[in-house]
Amino acid sequence: MVVFQKSKYRYLAAAVATVSICLVLFLSLVPQSRAALPLAVNGNPMPSLADMVEKAIPAVVNISTSSRIKVLENSLMSDPFFRRFFDLPKHKQRFRENKSLGSGVIVDAKKGLIITNHHVIKKADKITVTLSDGRSIRAKIVGVDPETDVGVIQLNNRSSLTALPMGNSNLLRVGDFAVAIGNPFGLGQTVTSGIISALGRKGLGLEGYEDFIQTDASINPGNSGGALVNLRGELVGINTAIFARGGGNVGIGFAIPIEMAQRIMSQLVEYGEVRRGLLGVRAQDLTAELAAAFGLRIRDGAVITRAVPGSAAAKAGLTAGDIIVQANKRKIRDSADLRNVIGLSRIGEKVTLTYIRNGKKNKVTVVVLEPKRLRKSGHEIDRRFTGAVLEVSFKENGKEGIKVMSVKPQSAAWLSGLRSKDQILSVNRKRVRTFDELKAAVAKDRRQMLINIQRGDEGLFVLVR
Repeated sequence: MVVFQKSKYRYLAAAVATVSICLVLFLSLVPQSRAALPLAVNGNPMPSLADMVEKAIPAVVNISTSSRIKVLENSLMSDPFFRRFFDLPKHKQRFRENKSLGSGVIVDAKKGLIITNHHVIKKADKITVTLSDGRSIRAKIVGVDPETDVGVIQLNNRSSLTALPMGNSNLLRVGDFAVAIGNPFGLGQTVTSGIISALGRKGLGLEGYEDFIQTDASINPGNSGGALVNLRGELVGINTAIFARGGGNVGIGFAIPIEMAQRIMSQLVEYGEVRRGLLGVRAQDLTAELAAAFGLRIRDGAVITRAVPGSAAAKAGLTAGDIIVQANKRKIRDSADLRNVIGLSRIGEKVTLTYIRNGKKNKVTVVVLEPKRLRKSGHEIDRRFTGAVLEVSFKENGKEGIKVMSVKPQSAAWLSGLRSKDQILSVNRKRVRTFDELKAAVAKDRRQMLINIQRGDEGLFVLVR
């Protein structure tokens, strides 16, 4: 009996082993159902992006610019009295030529329109566009928007151009494949690939309005203004910046979503500038602590802290304490999201807002208004500002500012050192944003004014006695 049992188990074990070996061999010959790379693409034996890239490259161009920049000199050298006293020859302003390289994308072949970055064509006196076929064509600036770093130029010669089809950046998901095409380091057309690493990146301090696509497709200096495309060869973003302490690529690049770029471009083409509307609120992020204080379980939203009297928000009935959670069916995660939605809306455009008040959801449609501007003649503030026209404007980021709109030559304001387009930042080291603040700062010391001015990209102090 015992011998029989051992023999039976021996034969059973051998049978199981034989079946197992046969099963392994069978499974190795049967195609697996798990995800795998395709064996062929368009008849090619190995996967390749070559066909897509071949169609996209003609629409991506290289942009070279040149500009004349004044050479900074000692102010005495430009003083005619000083030069006459020391019998110096007539002063001539010296200039130096500045050149830069970047990329752009043809988005309208018939009109010869190219979208790029503002910083690529900033202050350019001459713009030359080189196409993928080697042609070099002069271009002119249609309009720029420094707040989003978007610029549009137009080619003088519009024959035989290829435009890149537009994609929908709103449909992007983290993990989608992406391809960057541009002109890094002036080397010429270069293609790199990667994935969408993150969406809705903001708070980076790069631009006024930020809603970046983050990608690990290599983006380097010179790629600015180039194309970020999906695997269908559709334009989904405009490459604009990299995050790198050493200046090289570390796999963190940023692109402007094409949905944002298109909205900006349409206004630049129509008006030559962006005419932003204003909601008229100041808002802050909804934190976990604030949500608990309001008795809410949500974690995303923008809390209104002030509705400016007479603004679109005030007219729609919005007030401090309302929490905006949606705008035009787009989820509002924080105050930056709200600012982006409103900042990209045209004057007169309707925006449907969903907000929470006393724990209940409500909806309201607001009409985005033109930013409110207040103007005064300089003599209404102080006699030393006579001859200047000053303006205070309220911006969506909650900041007011005083700008010099015009100055009559040889007027008191002119002799005080004010020039058109100057931004007055402080007087006697006191920050001024409104006419009341400016008056108060001037009144504290009638003997002299130390004015801090932003003039273009430069800051300076002017002492007026």
